[in-house]
Amino acid sequence: MPRGGANFSSEELVRVLSHYDVGIVHRVKPLSAGNRRAPKVVVRADKGTFLLKRRPKGRDDLTRVAFAHAVQRHLASQAFPVTSLVSTSDEHKTVLNIDNHIYELFTFVSGSRCDASLEATEDAGRQLANLHLRMGDFAHDYEPFRGSFHDSATVRQHLKMIRSDKRAGSARRTEAITESLLIRYDRSSNRVNRLGYPSWKRQVVHGDWHPGNLLFFGAKVVGVVDFDSIRIAPPLTDLANGMLQFSIVGDCPDPTQWPDAFDEPRLFRFLDGYREAAKLSTRKLRSLVDLMIEAMIAEAVLPVAATGYFGYHSGVDFLQMILRKTKWLRRHRKALTEAILGVTGDE
Repeated sequence: MPRGGANFSSEELVRVLSHYDVGIVHRVKPLSAGNRRAPKVVVRADKGTFLLKRRPKGRDDLTRVAFAHAVQRHLASQAFPVTSLVSTSDEHKTVLNIDNHIYELFTFVSGSRCDASLEATEDAGRQLANLHLRMGDFAHDYEPFRGSFHDSATVRQHLKMIRSDKRAGSARRTEAITESLLIRYDRSSNRVNRLGYPSWKRQVVHGDWHPGNLLFFGAKVVGVVDFDSIRIAPPLTDLANGMLQFSIVGDCPDPTQWPDAFDEPRLFRFLDGYREAAKLSTRKLRSLVDLMIEAMIAEAVLPVAATGYFGYHSGVDFLQMILRKTKWLRRHRKALTEAILGVTGDE
């Protein structure tokens, strides 16, 4: 394998794998998935198939990684579908630190990406609720990040940074888009707060529940990956983000051509799956559309503020698409909320 960048060198692989009891290694194959700054390889060896990952800088704090592993072990002990961590053969630890790099080895889980079916979408919602139920009483000494995309000073700061950043596009257009997004973000935050958000229970949540972090066998979730974003927040933030991620329509490579509308059947089926396992009050159900608006704005502004782009796309063009979709959610908020309240939650 080539050196440098987000790749492993042959020498690095030999040194890292020597710390694990996997037997003779027969094949190593790169896996291009997830964070491109975190190289991953599939290792086929005498004792099974494994996934080796090197943590990227910025997500390699030893204490934080150890906490994520504790969460995964807790979930595994309760038969939740997480990938199994492999311990080193010498120190029997699941975190390997070599030359200031953090490595993790997992038992490889065979699965496919979400096929966008309603059945798979429903199980994704159901498994999110199961995760929340299993983590509700999780005792921990380490204090992870507290907070979410809701009512965030950081999100507002990023919007203001973009407004003054000439990389994002023409000044007048950029100012108009960011100002409109800020107004919508503030209005949604205020509505959610009035519905009782400050008093809602906080616990460990996944923080990044989307189709790319789930593995499926047919319509069933068989593996949940990427616990890099775990945090303390109301579970409803995970739910709203999941509803957003599983219902957003982006059916072509160019985001400027994405339609305004969301896939409503998938949005409701995700929520149906969640509500099979967890009860939600009427106030919380009423907050979901506004939380989706907040989540969508928050996810878009961070990379645009940092680079002027969202992936390979113009930052201002991407934010224009986000604005169109938030407007659609706002126009349909009453109808969507009425549908969500079709079966009234507990007061």
